Amino acid sequence: MDARLIESRLIELETKISYQDHVIGELNDVVIRQQTQIDQLEKSMLRVHEQLKQSTGSDIARPDEEVPPPHY
Repeated sequence: MDARLIESRLIELETKISYQDHVIGELNDVVIRQQTQIDQLEKSMLRVHEQLKQSTGSDIARPDEEVPPPHY
């Protein structure tokens, strides 16, 4: 191979590697942001779950506790 062709090919490969490094860095930033959001959502879900466990129940009575409507 001639030296100019090798140099041209080397520059092309270095350019591709540089671009790939840049894209990998951007993707890593996205993954980090998403993981932060996932962590926050998990904490929120745990809080909601705990609030539901601690709630006194609903205002809906069980069927056997229901008072019949006045028209009966």
